[in-house]
Amino acid sequence: MFYGSVVWDPWLIVAQIVCLQCLYYLTLGVFLTMLVGNRVPRMSLEYFFDFATVTTSTVTGWCVIASFLFSSLAGAAYMLSLIERSKKCLDFSATVYITHLFICIVYGGWPSSITWWVLNGTGIAVMALLGEHLCRKRELQEIPITRYRSNV
Repeated sequence: MFYGSVVWDPWLIVAQIVCLQCLYYLTLGVFLTMLVGNRVPRMSLEYFFDFATVTTSTVTGWCVIASFLFSSLAGAAYMLSLIERSKKCLDFSATVYITHLFICIVYGGWPSSITWWVLNGTGIAVMALLGEHLCRKRELQEIPITRYRSNV
C-alpha cells in the first residue's frame, strides 16, 4: 500500500474501529476466562464493564487487572496488522478506551474507582505507545528490491 496519496475513506475507518474493538473484547474475554474463570463460580459481563471488579485488594481483582493489561498488549499487535500507520495508533487506542468508558457508564454508572482510571490510563498508554513502536518499526523496514541479472 502506498501512503503518498491520502484518501479519506470513512467506511474503512469505521470498519477498523469496529474490528479493533471486537478483537480487544475477544482477547479480554479469553484472558478473563483463563485468569478469572477458575476463581469465580460464574463469569459474567460484570468483569468486563463493572469498575468495582478492578481492585487491588483481592487476587481476583489482580487477575482482572492483568487481563486488561494483556489485552492492551494484544491490541497493540492488532493495530500492527489493522491500522499499519504509527501516527494513527493514538487515535485508535483512544477510540477503543473511550468506547469502553461509554459502555462502562451505561453498564454500571460513572467509574469512581481510582484503580479503574489508572488501569485504563495505563492500558491506553501501553496500546498506543507499543502500537506506534511496532508500526514505526515496520514502516522503517527496507523495501526489498530483487534484481535479476542475466548471466551472458
